[in-house]
Amino acid sequence: MNKFYYFRMNVTYQAFLSHYSGAASTVLVVTEQGLKLQLPASRFRSFLTQLGVKGCFRLTTDQNNRFLNLEQVG
Repeated sequence: MNKFYYFRMNVTYQAFLSHYSGAASTVLVVTEQGLKLQLPASRFRSFLTQLGVKGCFRLTTDQNNRFLNLEQVG
């Protein structure tokens, strides 16, 4: 059974590039349920705009907490 985690991001373009541009960089997010999740910054690059990475996201994992999908939902 898949698991779903919802969280919000609001990181400016410059902050994302300066802090998360390295290959090993990670982003720490807090879900709406209060869980802390650490994700590779590379998972957010497709969501990067001139304004940065902003909005509500849904992370989908499998039953072993392995990454399946990340999508912007708002």
